[in-house]
Amino acid sequence: MAQVNNNLWNRYKYKINGLIIILPFYFLYQSLSPEFPTAWNTQKIGSFSVTPTPFNAEPPYLHDGNYSKDFMLTFNQGNIEHIRQAYLNIGEEALPLTVLQAKSAGILHGSQHGQEVHAISPEAFKAEHKMWLTIENWQGKKLVTSWDLPKTLLQP
Repeated sequence: MAQVNNNLWNRYKYKINGLIIILPFYFLYQSLSPEFPTAWNTQKIGSFSVTPTPFNAEPPYLHDGNYSKDFMLTFNQGNIEHIRQAYLNIGEEALPLTVLQAKSAGILHGSQHGQEVHAISPEAFKAEHKMWLTIENWQGKKLVTSWDLPKTLLQP
């Protein structure tokens, strides 16, 4: 007959294994129902109507040597096929297209259902900062609009 070692590990190893098997389902459920912050005000820029929504209420993160903040932009009006290039940055003023084109950060990408962007941003937001959307159409016309940052994103 086998000798049974009645220690703590032998008594609880099956319960611990069951917990390890069930635990990933809890995290899967958490990731399936994310809660996004509320969308910002819709702004009209040329023939487009744009509504930005931040992915989270977290401060900017460091990505490839630049600080970034993730947004989803919904184009409610206008045909996005008329956009040659569009960039999003956060700061005191809109960055010129020549500066924006030099980097891959800040460019809008996606489909007609929503454009995702890793907006170029400073390390910490201040009250004087705004979010700037710069759009260039195929005729070379440059359109710029801005949103004030909500108080929930500002650093104390």
